[in-house]
Amino acid sequence: MLLLGFGVAACSTTITGRRQLTLISDNKMDALGLAAFASLKHQAKLSQDQMVNDYVQCVTTAIIEVIPADGGPKGGKWEALVFEDPTPNAFALPGGKIGVHTGMLDVATTPGQLAAVLGHEVGHVLLRHGNERMSQSILADSAISAGSVAAGVASPEYRDLIVGGLGVGAQYGVLLPFSRKHESEADQVGQIFMAQAGFYPAEAITLWQTMAELGGKSPAQWQSTHPSDDARIARLQANLPRAIQEYEKARAAGKNPECVPPVVYE
Repeated sequence: MLLLGFGVAACSTTITGRRQLTLISDNKMDALGLAAFASLKHQAKLSQDQMVNDYVQCVTTAIIEVIPADGGPKGGKWEALVFEDPTPNAFALPGGKIGVHTGMLDVATTPGQLAAVLGHEVGHVLLRHGNERMSQSILADSAISAGSVAAGVASPEYRDLIVGGLGVGAQYGVLLPFSRKHESEADQVGQIFMAQAGFYPAEAITLWQTMAELGGKSPAQWQSTHPSDDARIARLQANLPRAIQEYEKARAAGKNPECVPPVVYE
């Protein structure tokens, strides 16, 4: 009952109108994001290629200009850095920090595809998904601890079964399904952001089709933190008519980002 009351008291609403559990203050999340980014800058190698940095900054700026200011860092200022890393990855952190691996540019080969990636990652931050995931973990750990206490007074032959069952239940019943929901939510919000910035939103579908080809065999969807490729692409296709409307309005308003990708990147 204590955990239930704690959860109800910490509910908030996302920019999509979905109710979520957020036990951690935005200031604390920003501090965690800033600390993580500072550590990454210290440990990882930053790209010194000016053309690559200018390109990523161009796409980032176009996305940042259209997102809700109240979901980002104080002052609305974001920092985007390119890391020398061949893995196709990008991320955004609370506190207004964005990282793009150079390997991402080998997959997201057009400005629109990179905009889809950055819109998705920034979407995670504005939707407070990190806070929600951490809050779920806090409650899951508390529930497991409570279960362990209960198991302590149970018959010995059932003790491991109770604790193990709660662990599996917390993993597959709460944390992973919400992670899939987060990914789908960020996909759709990110597609709207890229459209509002003047990037053709169908490129988000092309990007994930390419990612699906690179991904190979994936785990069963119920065991994955991400939607299946087919499910993700289907949701983006269903979201496309709305995104096209936003794109047409953006173009009519003169939004036409002229971001020039590197001709060759090695």
